[in-house]
Amino acid sequence: MSVQNPPRPPHAPAAPSGALPGAKRALWLKQLHQWHWISSAICLMAMLLFSITGFTLNHAAQIESKPQVTRLSGTVPPALLPELQAYAERHADAEAPVPARLAEWANGAFPVDIRARNAEWSEEDGYVALPRPGGDAWLRISVNGEAEYEKTDRGWISWLNDMHKGRNTGAVWSWFIDIFAIACIVFCLTGFLILKYHAANRPSTWPVIGFGIVLPIVLALLFVH
Repeated sequence: MSVQNPPRPPHAPAAPSGALPGAKRALWLKQLHQWHWISSAICLMAMLLFSITGFTLNHAAQIESKPQVTRLSGTVPPALLPELQAYAERHADAEAPVPARLAEWANGAFPVDIRARNAEWSEEDGYVALPRPGGDAWLRISVNGEAEYEKTDRGWISWLNDMHKGRNTGAVWSWFIDIFAIACIVFCLTGFLILKYHAANRPSTWPVIGFGIVLPIVLALLFVH
C-alpha cells in the first residue's frame, strides 16, 4: 500500500522564495542594534562630559575663573645639603630624577609626590614642574637649602576642560579617550546603517542626513577663516 503525503492545508501559504535573504537581513539588523546600544552605553557618560566641556571650551572667554594660588616654603635638613649640592653640580644643565632621600623629605614637607620625577638641574637649584589638569604647580629646591612650592588651582571648569583636551592627565586617561573615540565611531556608523535599513519607510531620513553632513562643511567654508 503506497503512503501519500498529506495535502497542504488551504490556510498554510507556501514559503516565499525571498525568505532566506529576509532572515539574513533581520539577523544583520539585530546585530546592528546590539552594537549600537552597547556602544551608546559605553559612550553615555563620556559623551555628556565631552558635550558639556565642548560648550565651556567654546565660551571660555565668557566663563570667568579666579585662580587660587598656594605658596609654601621650607628648609632642606642640613644632613641632605652635601648630597644635594654634589648632585646639582653633577647634573647641571640637564634633567635627572630627584635623589631618593631628598624626594622623601619633600613629600613630607609639601603636598606633592616627586618620587621618580625628573627635575631641571643647575648649579644653583633643581626645578620640578608639576603640571596638572585645571591648574599648575612647581617645586624649586636651592642648593643653599631653601625650598619653594607653588600650586595654582583654576577651578573645576578648567579641570573639566583639561580632561576634555587630555592635558596633563596621564596615560590611563589618554587610553580612555582613545577607547571612547572608537566607541563613538561604532555608535555613529551603526546608527547610520540602521537609518539606511529604515529609510524606505521614513522619507525624511536622507534629507536630514544630508543636511547634517553639508551644514558643518558650509559653515566652515563661509565663516571660518
